[in-house]
Amino acid sequence: MITDSQVHIWEVDKPERPWPQPPRNEPQLPDGFSTAQMLAEMDRAGVDRAVIVPPTWVGENNLTALDAAHDHPKRFAIMGRIDVQRPDLRDALRAWRQQPGMLGVRHTFRNQPYATWLDAGVYDPFWAAAEEHDIPVMCLVSGVAGKLGPIAERHPGLTLIVDHMGCDLQAGKGAPSFATLDQLTGLAKYPRVFVKTSSAPCFSGDPYPFPDIYPFLKRIYEAFGAQRMMWGADRTRLTSTYEECVRHFSEGLDFLTAADREWVLGRTTATALGWPED
Repeated sequence: MITDSQVHIWEVDKPERPWPQPPRNEPQLPDGFSTAQMLAEMDRAGVDRAVIVPPTWVGENNLTALDAAHDHPKRFAIMGRIDVQRPDLRDALRAWRQQPGMLGVRHTFRNQPYATWLDAGVYDPFWAAAEEHDIPVMCLVSGVAGKLGPIAERHPGLTLIVDHMGCDLQAGKGAPSFATLDQLTGLAKYPRVFVKTSSAPCFSGDPYPFPDIYPFLKRIYEAFGAQRMMWGADRTRLTSTYEECVRHFSEGLDFLTAADREWVLGRTTATALGWPED
């Protein structure tokens, strides 16, 4: 079973589901990306199911993702967004996974004020509550994956997932994207830290099979092992085809065994997020 650990599905800004104003960042596509579009892409590429990660530009709004998971429970689950400053945060997280399809939370620390909040301790109550209620957390820490180390140290029961291999999204292609890879591999000593190898083609300057990023993916594998690596595409920002992104891990990367591929392409996501492969 192949599970994509990150897809975005969203609607355009509209009165019944408004975006934050001013917008936090530009959407990856101007006209949204629907559930039907994602399902069609998955069917063509042989992807069985996917984890919806609501994008930053829609704000703390999980409604479109919840609709998709409700309508297609065997195809979609969700890592939702939550306002860490809401006064009922602990109660909200206690009931978080009671929402159909909801597996955990995703936070992005690329933009302000969230990058500053991470350093200032604003998220400290969230980390504690997520650990208490066994809520896995995906974290976009572009180029600064090492900042998750103290959090993993203080909260050994918390499942943390590093998005996009901790790559610097602004550094360019190939080796520059992985300039801070030591920060990521330094997190391997924490057994509940996982890595999403999501959007791998986006960090390559080469066509398929993306040889310039091969050594970096191998280093991640050597540090974390297949059972802590999750394949993902982030389809709406891919620089390759969706099929090539799947084949990169299902057929390429000769350091992966057949058993490794099963873990990276689905079983790790199922295990870490508590989404059984049934």
